[in-house]
Amino acid sequence: MNKHVIRYTLGKMIRIEGLLMLLPALVGLIYREKTGFVYLGTGLVIFILGHFLGKNKPKKDTIYPREGFLIVALSWLVLSFFGAFPFYLTGEMPHFIDAFFEIVSGFTTTGSSILTNIESLSHSALFWRSFSHWIGGMGILVFVVAFLRDAPGTTMNILKAEMPGPIVGKLVSKTTDTTRLLYIIYSFMTILQVILLMLGGMSLFDSLLNSFGTAGTGGFAIKNASIAAYNNAYYDGVITVFMILFGINFNVFYLMAIRKFKEAFKCEEMRWYLLIIAVSVGLITINITSMYHSVVKAFRFASFQVASIITTTGYATADFDKWPLFSKTILVLLMFVGACAGSTGGGMKVSRIVIYIKNAFAEMKHLVHPHSIHSIRFENKPIHSSMINNIHTYMVLYFMIFCSSLLIIAMQNIDFTSAFTAVATCLNNVGPGLNLVGPTSNFSSLSDLSKLVLSFDMLAGRLEIFPMLMIFSKTLWKR
Repeated sequence: MNKHVIRYTLGKMIRIEGLLMLLPALVGLIYREKTGFVYLGTGLVIFILGHFLGKNKPKKDTIYPREGFLIVALSWLVLSFFGAFPFYLTGEMPHFIDAFFEIVSGFTTTGSSILTNIESLSHSALFWRSFSHWIGGMGILVFVVAFLRDAPGTTMNILKAEMPGPIVGKLVSKTTDTTRLLYIIYSFMTILQVILLMLGGMSLFDSLLNSFGTAGTGGFAIKNASIAAYNNAYYDGVITVFMILFGINFNVFYLMAIRKFKEAFKCEEMRWYLLIIAVSVGLITINITSMYHSVVKAFRFASFQVASIITTTGYATADFDKWPLFSKTILVLLMFVGACAGSTGGGMKVSRIVIYIKNAFAEMKHLVHPHSIHSIRFENKPIHSSMINNIHTYMVLYFMIFCSSLLIIAMQNIDFTSAFTAVATCLNNVGPGLNLVGPTSNFSSLSDLSKLVLSFDMLAGRLEIFPMLMIFSKTLWKR
């Protein structure tokens, strides 16, 4: 275990968080809010602390898989801890556990909130909440990796530990170039959404923050009624389209950027992803048309909510808690499916689900024909047995965490639907659940223990479970 490189990298992460806090401080200055000084002071203290931790560069700076997993898990925990302080010190979230839950929800792009009156927050707090989505959407460490010296077996081990999905690879030969390309695409799409929303009449501040939430598929609203507060079909349409786009594997956008359109559209995971969306929207539209007395209006609300849930964004334009059970069941199932691997979305990922199903059918065929060989292919490539084992392990650990969390939340004696969807929405980084944690409610009524458990679930879900569990392993900490 190379503790020096872990300390050095953590110091670098903390310094960057300190610098990023200057942005909400600037927002406070623009809107003449005293809260901006809290972000400025907190940012400076954090930057100085990070400077001392990352002052001396280690002689051996190679990051192996063990260090990679540990750096990722500790970075997200430490940055969430420090990121919560401005909320707490300004008094806008007077309970630290609430502030910690809120920022974890932001960085992990979950969007679950303890706030009962969002519009009472300062512009600085609103900016920091939504900007945390944009930072966490692509990955906190991906940003840092873009500026690290590329070395064999170093930055790729960080990227593998943080990027969502079962398959992580390089777009180009160097990992640093890959991360830079990702951020160029990510930034371009975010700016494009901001421009389109402003063309529809939305203010710059609202356009920025709503785009941050869409790009990171986080869904922190800046209005009490979420996107429904605007009651604008144009805004709904723009945000729906971009939620779906940000749920697609960024490899597809890279292939489009270099004009390899045929290869881009051959992406099997994207086709399954779009098919699931189309079928879900169609079924829900039919199911809720009688509630809205118009197929067009029903389609508008159905498409927005489906896009929001499957991409784990969490924005809402309708109280789907009042929809028929059939529609609610589809939305709950979409929470588990999630978006594509290599996107900013959460959930189990479409690729993992498809591979799992293909493997199930292959095993059934093998039972009938024991001597036959049935290879599993995905994206026109054979899937190695190690990948299948990885997915099996992921699924087992996923449901172990899910069941354990559900039992702890159930100790609070809330109704089963609220408890079940609270765990489902946090572990899958979705945002709203049903009943007590529904789209028009929040997580404020839950106990401190429940909030801490759900905070762990959000981090485990965002980091694909393994890094968060590995920090409890004794073998990981041995020399």
